[in-house]
Parts: sequence; C-alpha cells; structure tokens
Amino acid sequence: MKKILTLCLILSFGISLFAQQIINFHVTDAIDSYQIYEGDSIYFNTEHTTLFFFNGGEIKEYSIEDVDSVSFTKDLSENVYIEFLASGVNVNNPLESEGVSIISDGAVVTITSTSSRENINYICSGNTEAGMLKIYSDEKFNLIFNDLNIANPSGPAINIQSKEKAFIHLVNSSVNSVTDGNSYDDPIMVNGNEEDQKAAFFSEGKLEFIGGGAITVYGMGEDKHGINSDKGIIIEEGSITVASSQKDGIHADGLQINGGTVMVQSSGDGIDGDDYNIEINCGNIEITSTADDVKGITCDSILVINGGTITLNISGNQSKGLKSKMDILLNGGTISGSAEGDAVLEEDGSGFDPSYCTLIKGDEDVIIDGAMLDIFTTGKGSRGISSDGNLMILDGAVSIVSSGDGDTYTNADGQTDAYHGACIKVDEDLMILGGNIVLSNSGSGGRGISVDGDIVYGDGTVQPVMEITTTGESITISQGGGGPGGFGGNDGDYDEAKTMKADGSITINSGVLQISSADDGIKAEGSITFNQGEITIDKSVEGVEAPVINVNDGVIRINASDDGFNATYGNGGEQNDGSKLNINGGYIYVSASNGDALDSNGDIAISGGIMVIHGPQSSPEVGMDVNGSATITGGFVIISGTSSNMTEGFSSSSSQNSVLMRTNQSQSAGKLIHLEDANGNNLFTFQPIRSYASLIFSSPLLTNASGYKLYTGGSSDGTVEDGLYDGGTYTPGTLVKTFSVSSSVTSVSF
Repeated sequence: MKKILTLCLILSFGISLFAQQIINFHVTDAIDSYQIYEGDSIYFNTEHTTLFFFNGGEIKEYSIEDVDSVSFTKDLSENVYIEFLASGVNVNNPLESEGVSIISDGAVVTITSTSSRENINYICSGNTEAGMLKIYSDEKFNLIFNDLNIANPSGPAINIQSKEKAFIHLVNSSVNSVTDGNSYDDPIMVNGNEEDQKAAFFSEGKLEFIGGGAITVYGMGEDKHGINSDKGIIIEEGSITVASSQKDGIHADGLQINGGTVMVQSSGDGIDGDDYNIEINCGNIEITSTADDVKGITCDSILVINGGTITLNISGNQSKGLKSKMDILLNGGTISGSAEGDAVLEEDGSGFDPSYCTLIKGDEDVIIDGAMLDIFTTGKGSRGISSDGNLMILDGAVSIVSSGDGDTYTNADGQTDAYHGACIKVDEDLMILGGNIVLSNSGSGGRGISVDGDIVYGDGTVQPVMEITTTGESITISQGGGGPGGFGGNDGDYDEAKTMKADGSITINSGVLQISSADDGIKAEGSITFNQGEITIDKSVEGVEAPVINVNDGVIRINASDDGFNATYGNGGEQNDGSKLNINGGYIYVSASNGDALDSNGDIAISGGIMVIHGPQSSPEVGMDVNGSATITGGFVIISGTSSNMTEGFSSSSSQNSVLMRTNQSQSAGKLIHLEDANGNNLFTFQPIRSYASLIFSSPLLTNASGYKLYTGGSSDGTVEDGLYDGGTYTPGTLVKTFSVSSSVTSVSF
C-alpha cells in the first residue's frame, strides 16, 4: 500500500511540473521512457495491482510489483516547450544554441529558427486571453498542441510567417482553441512589404493536421478567414471546428482531407481551395452557411470526393453547397444537405437573370461515379444539381427532394417570363449510365430533370434505375383562352412541372424509369428514342412528346390525362407538320383519359411490337389521331376509343391488314370484346377500361379470309395484362358481327 501511495504522489506531482517533459518507469532491469505530452492518463485496476498508462493511443500495462520507481527528466532532444500563461509564458528551449530564438512580450511569443534541423517540435500548452504564437523558420517544423487556448484581441492567434511546411499535431484527447480580434493591429514591414495576417490561424506555408485531439477556431477578425494557408492544407486526423469566421472558414491554395472531423460555420465560404484542387478521401465534414451568395466547399480547379461523409447546410440566397469552376468528380462517400435559399434576380439587359441556390453546382462537368447523394432543396427556384457543362451519372445513389416554388419575372429582353426549381439542371448533355436515382419536386413549375442538350439513359448493358415525381402547379406567365397542360387552347403561356425535359434529344437504351408528372412525362424538342428498358409513366398530362418519337424495343406503359404519345413540332392545327411516331418493336401500353392515345401532327408508322391502347371515352378525342398517314407493316395493335368524324384507322397503303370497328351504341367500360377467325382461333380478347365506341385492330393473324366473328360480353379464363387476355378459353357473349377481310383496311359497324 505504501508503494502505491508513493507512486500516486509522484505521478500527480511530477506530471504537473512544466520543466519535466519525460516520464520514466523504472522496472526490473529496464527503464521505459515516454513524452509526457503524449500521455493521456494513468490509472490503476480495482485491485491496485496493475498500472495502466495511455500513451499516444496505446495502453502500456505494468504490474505494481515490477515498478521500482517513477522519475521525471528534461527532454534534451529537438523538443521546445512553451506554456502560455494569462500574461506571460514559460519556455524551455534546449535548441537556443542551434539557432532557435524565442522572444516573448507578455503572452505574445515569437519563434525565429535559423537552425538547419528539420521537424523541430514546438510543444505548446496553456491558456491566455492576450497572446499570439508567431513563427519564422527556415525548415519545416511541428507544432504540437496540448490543451492550448490562445486569444489575441488585436490580431491572429497563430501567425506562421514561414513558407516551410508545418505539421499541426493535436495531441490525443487534447482540447485546443484559437481566437483572433475583431480588428487587427497594422502588420509589420519586412523588406518593404507588409506581412500577411489573413486569419485567426494563418500560415504562409503548407499546413498538415495530425493527431487525435481537437481544435476550435473562433474567427472574429473583420474580413479575415478562420484558417488560412497560402500554400495548402492537408487534414489527416483530428477534430477541427471553425465556430465562426467573418470571411472563409478554411481558405487555402488547395485542400486534401484524408480523415478526421471538420466542422465549419462562416460568413463567407465554408472551405475555399482558391485556384487549386480540393480532394476529400475520408473524414466527416459539415458546413453550415447562412450568408447570401457564398459556397460551402468551393475551388476554381477540380473538386474530387472519393470518400467520407459530407453534410452541407446552405440557407443563403443564391448560395451553393459544392461549387467548382472546373469538373466536380463524386467517386465515393456520402453527400447530404439542404439548399434553403431563394433565387436572386440580378439585373441583366432590360430585366433580370435569376441566380439560384443550388446544392451542387459545376461550371464545367459533374461526374457521379459511386457517391451517395441525399439532397433537399426548399428555397424559391432552388436546385439540387446544376451543371453548366455535362452531367454523367455512372454509379451510386442520388436522392433529391425539392419543394421550392418558381415565380414570374421580367427577363433580359423585357418580357414576362418564369423561373422554376429543378432537381437536376444541365446546360449541355445528361448521361445516366448507372446508379439508383430518386427525384421529387413539389414546387410550382418545378422540374425533375431539365436539360438544354441531349439525354442518354442507359448504355444497353448497365441497368440504371430512376424514379421521377413532380406535383407542382403550373405558373401562369400569360393567361389565354386555354389552360395549362394543353387543355382548351394554346393561347396561354405557362411554366409547367415537367418530369423529364430536353431541348435536344432523349435516348433510352436500358434500365428502369418510373415517372409521375404534374405535366409532361418525357418531352424533347428534338427526338425521343426507346431502344430498351422498362418505362412506366404512372401519371401525366401528356406522356411522351417530341417532333420525332421512335420505339425500337422495351416495355413502355403510359397513363395520361391528355395525349399518350404526341408527335408534334408544337405548332398546333390540323396540317401535317412533318412530325413522326415510329413504332418498330417493344411492348406499349397507353391509357389516355381525355386526349388522343396516339397523336401525330405528321405520320404514324408501325412495323412491329405489341400495342395495347385504351383511348378516351368522349369526343372529339380519339384513340389514334394523325394529320398525315398512319401505316402498319407489322406488329400487334388494338386501340379502343370514341366514334366520331375524327375516328380513323390505318391507311390503305399499309401492307398488314387492319380493321376499324365502330359501334352503333357505346359499350360499357370493362365489357369484353372478342374476335376469332372462322376456325375459332382467338385473335384478341380485350377489356377496355373506359366506355368505347370504336376499336382499331391489326395483327399478322388478320389475313384475307371470311368468317371472322366479333363478340361482346362473355368471359375468359385467360391471363389478363393491361386489359388484353392471353391464352385460356373465351366463353362467348353476344355475336355482334360476322365479316370478311379482303383488303388491307376493313371497316365494320355493329
């Protein structure tokens, strides 16, 4: 017991001695020595038979019986010790004879090292409200912070004037802080030039943060950063917090984060890499920006995220989360956050140009290849991802939920216009070749995807999965005789909440795409081509719209309140405008409740595939509407719809037979209609989901022959999909017509 008591007294007294830097455990036939600043704690087990010493993250274990004594000695190596006091310092400088000079004025310490030694350790501790640590060094060096707290009311707290690299070692479990003053004293002149003092923690040279401790920077200086390096910063580990900053939280000529925790709250940019790269490989980073027109993480070069967890809380108007003037490469990690700021109308020409609050904004290309993105936008006109160049999604997961409304404004030409938010906005091309994407926009006029160039979805091999939902109201730019969504006329001008819109062309090569739209489902000003994939439009006004629509393969299901497929150049009228709807293969289901299921202001050409079409129940809309000609050379087509002077079938120039069937009395929704040949072979058993007065049918099985029988009612035990029965046995209802086919077009009334 006496031995334990003696050890406790020695430990508690010895560790408090500033002049002693090494603790020595005298054990049987050996002495184990450790730097005191690396020691976290010393304690005994409950039986008081074992001593535990935490040193540099490792636990050293000694049996009390083996410890003869504990002693403390001075460190005669390259370690310099500085303890800050309220109004002074304690200094132990064993390297004074080698060119290391330390001058103090109260708690203001200036180190000048002309020594040729590299990696001198300056071990700093203590507390002061009126101090500063300033360093000049000809060689790279180490600053070791062990519970160091410095505040300087008239300048930076840490002022490194050396251009050599400084390692900032935050001792494990240590808690450190630096605070600068609101206003700085005039800088000193060196060789006719003022010294820089740009931040609470400032360095002319590169900084590298290591160690498992923590440091908090309170940046109070007017127009000053929190942490600034004029050469670059590397963060390997530790906890670094910029609790406040009047300018950028962390500003450097390039930044690399390989670990640790970084938290920044600033009045300027959170992290700014200036003209150099930013690379994040690991670590936890959280940026909170509340000021207008600032960026969370930004640089003028390439911004790369390979790993880590990044959280961006952006609430300032027209502010950005991630922003680069060059490419943004998101190869890994988890990126989440919110863009809560509003768009700002900036003066331009005869009006204004909106500048948007955006979570990820690239002035050139944005490439997502493995990162996990979880984004919320709530500000007016706010955007999730915006690229002035191309956007490529190769792999990873993207979730964007937007709710910010759009509004009207006067554009640069002096005309009334509208701006809106978007989950994804791309000025050039969008390529989605992999990944899992979920986009939702509830803001007025809010888009899911808006692209000025082309969209390519899938590469034919990789299967991306994407779900897009828009629910916002249309924005009225000018009120006309009609209304939003294409109903009632074309005189009004509206900004509508489309899910997928391209000013160029859209090509879908593979993958799964599910859409629910408050307006158009998929729209392009050029062409839309389906080569493969599963496309489901659960809700839309117009399902698919473009001047040229090509379906080569794939499974496409469209539910529309207006037109299902609409091939048009947008000029309206009944003239042939040259647009085309080409169906060459695939499986197509269309339900159009109040519009034309198939509509082309030019031609319709069908050469293959299976088409199950449920048209409207009320005129003047029809199942198939064409201003040019509708021809069929192959495939299976059945179309239910109305019977009016607008109802028409396929052209007589078709090489595959078709039949247009009109009823004298509308048939009720869900009532079967069945056609078989003279031998009783089923050609179709169909159950329209709305009341119908006409059907258009074509199939390779519809040959020139007599004895075709048309039934209504009855039942079938076959497998039904989308209203079309396959297999099974049809139990006849009412035979309403027997007819013959002798030409490519046959008309039947019943």
